Order: sequence, then C-alpha cells, then structure tokens
Amino acid sequence: MKIAVVGTGYVGLVTGTCFAEIGVDVVCVDIDAEKIARIKRGDIPIYEPGLDEMVLRNMKAGRLRFATDLSTCLDGVEILFSAVGTPPDEDGSADLHYVLDVAHNVGRCMTDYLVVVTKSTVPVGTARKVKAAIQSELDRRGVNIEFDVASNPEFLKEGNAIADFMRPDRVVVGVESKRAEALMQKLYKPFMINKYRIIITDIPSAEMIKYAANAMLATRISFMNEIALLCDEVGADVNAVRKGIGADDRIGSRFLYAGCGYGGSCFPKDVKALIKTAEENGCDMQILKSVERVNESQKELLFRRLSTYFNGELSGRKFAVWGLSFKPETDDMREAPALILIDRLCSAGASVRVYDPVAMDECRRRIGDRVEYAANIYEAVAGVDALLIVTEWKEFRMPDWSAVLRAMKSPVIFDGRNIYDPAEMKEMGFVYRSIGRPLH
Repeated sequence: MKIAVVGTGYVGLVTGTCFAEIGVDVVCVDIDAEKIARIKRGDIPIYEPGLDEMVLRNMKAGRLRFATDLSTCLDGVEILFSAVGTPPDEDGSADLHYVLDVAHNVGRCMTDYLVVVTKSTVPVGTARKVKAAIQSELDRRGVNIEFDVASNPEFLKEGNAIADFMRPDRVVVGVESKRAEALMQKLYKPFMINKYRIIITDIPSAEMIKYAANAMLATRISFMNEIALLCDEVGADVNAVRKGIGADDRIGSRFLYAGCGYGGSCFPKDVKALIKTAEENGCDMQILKSVERVNESQKELLFRRLSTYFNGELSGRKFAVWGLSFKPETDDMREAPALILIDRLCSAGASVRVYDPVAMDECRRRIGDRVEYAANIYEAVAGVDALLIVTEWKEFRMPDWSAVLRAMKSPVIFDGRNIYDPAEMKEMGFVYRSIGRPLH
C-alpha cells in the first residue's frame, strides 16, 4: 500500500514514519523546503525519543520519502493524510486555513480515487468543508474523479508517541463509505493483531471524540488542582486523596496528579476550540470554561507562593528553574507553565537561571537572553534564593541534595510537580513547599 502524509510536524512525521516501519510505502510532503532538506540530511526537527533512528532506518530502506510538491507524489497513492497545523485563532477557534489549503491542493492534483483523511485535530464539521474544497477544484478542472473523506484523530502523547502509534489502545476512524472503511481497515490491521480495536463511526462523531477525550483529561487535571488547593487549606494530602479515589475503578488513577498546570499543543488549544464550537452551536460549556480558568490560575501558583514567601520582595533576588518543557520527554514549550513563571519573575525584577535536559534551545528561541542558561542542575542553583521545579524530568528525581544545599544561597524549594517527600526534604535542611501536601 502507498500513502501520502501532508505536513511534517509532530503528528505528520510520527504518522508517516510509523506506517513506514510496518512496510507501507510512505511519502511525506511539506511546503517548507528547508525543513524537508533538514530531514533528508538526518536532522529531525522535533524531539521524540526513538524517532530519529526510525526515520533514518526507513529512509535508508526506501519506505519513507520526503517531498515539497504534492502533485509529483500522488501516483499510486490510495490514502492521503492531512496532518497540518490547526493553530487557535484570537477567538479560540481552530484556524483551518492550512487544512483547507491541503484540500484545495489535493483537488487540483488528484488523478484517481483517493481517501483524504484528516489527521489534524479539527472541529466537528471540518470534513464537510474539506469535501467541498476538493470537489470545487475538481469542478473547476471539469473532471469527475471519485474520492472519499475520512476522519482519523490521533491520540499520541508527546514523549511516548511511537509506542502509542505502534501499540494503540484504539484507532478511531470516521467514514462515509464502505470503500473508505475497507481501505482504512486494511491500513491499520497490522497494528491490531493482538487487540483489534478499530472503532468505526460517522465522521462528526470521530471529530468529536478527539476533542472530548482531551477535554476530559484536562478536566481531570484541573479538578485535582482545585482539590489540591483545598487540601492545602484543610491539612489533607492530595497524594493520599489521589490514591483513594484512583482505586475506584469507575474513576481510575490516570491524570489525577496535582501540579502547576497543564500546557502543550493539545489540551489548551482543544479546550478553547471545543468551547468556541459550542458557542457557535448555541451551547454553553460551563464546565470547560471553569477548567480553563482553573488552569490559567494554576500556572500562576508558584509565582504567587514564592512572592508570599519573600513578602513580595523579589527584585534583585536570584531564582533557579528546573524544567522548561510542558512535560517530560519533549522539548515542546507551547503553553508551558515555565513561560508564565519566568515572565512573572523577570517582570518582578528577579534574575532567573534555567535548566532543562532538552528544551534549552527552544527556550532560547522563545525568550532569548531574558534568563541565564545553566549547563546542569547544579550550576542552575548556584547562589540562588530559591529553586522552582516545573517539569518532572527523571534526572531531577535523585539529585545530590548535599551539593544542591551547598550551592544555594538559601535552601528554599517550591516543587510544582510534587516529586519529593516533604519530610525527607525537611530532614535534609530544605524549606520545601509542594502543592496540596501538608508542611513538615
């Protein structure tokens, strides 16, 4: 089988590479000629564990190719995935112009039957717009070529995307015809040898599933963050609460960790887009509006507590930040809580030194020289008034605390991810503050 993937961002590159890994003939297309040239040189533009090696292996085997002109790539292609970006507009709605540009281009180029699959996260009703855009180009050409549209939302977790794709817990496919369904079943069957979990739906339901899934996960996070704030006030331990409610199989234990807010490319954008879609259809998503408000407030929590601890006197002080990416195992800083924290600290007149295992270059790209960049965790804390932990990277779990204690000007730690045991930190000589756990 031969497929095309349009867009070589996070979703597109992972999708194309993983299909190539199982033997599919894949061509990835992107209008960014510089990015394509980089990939061909083996310089992979995104950080995802294991992706570099997989891309290079499949390029060498001839199963994975890259191009900039879609019109030269459609010969023999049966399925085309559209995996371009859908950034939020100013009003929170998803910007579909890249998606529709791909649809128009497909209509101008296609010469034989094709299933055009939306892989990007798009609002309900987008498939109809894609179908109309393709048909308008065919009509303009005066040709009658059959095609189908389909929706195949992705459920990849950054940092674990390859495992998620190769061993999916489910594959959701929205289709309008048996022909398209048969082709999609054929493509995904190799991933489902042990657990055949392809969920076939109508297209609007498939489009909604993606948004509903991310909105539910975001809701769980904001819910636990509110519970954690209450735990702080009443002397309860949010970790004990999490274990107690997570043991209920109606609830489960995942996404119940309190912290300093969620970020990334999906949750913030998708919650906003779902709220906007609801407004456009006369619905008021009161819960999701609250989820968004709680999360924005939670991103300010570390700064508020730090400011309270130092009686609002932050100017001239030095602080260290461990962790810049919105989550571990990625360099993605989109909507990252670290960005809010750094901005507030710098605006208050403090100086900031940062360290992250992989997101340092991304931080430099985003905020330049507003902060000082450390070579490691120990250099980051040298002479600082407090350490703030924003991302739960594995290398932060067991540092040499005696070295950290010696390096810091004052032994104060604000842990935004509840990584450490409060009693142990106190015993070692630190003033330790976490979220939703009693002081020791």
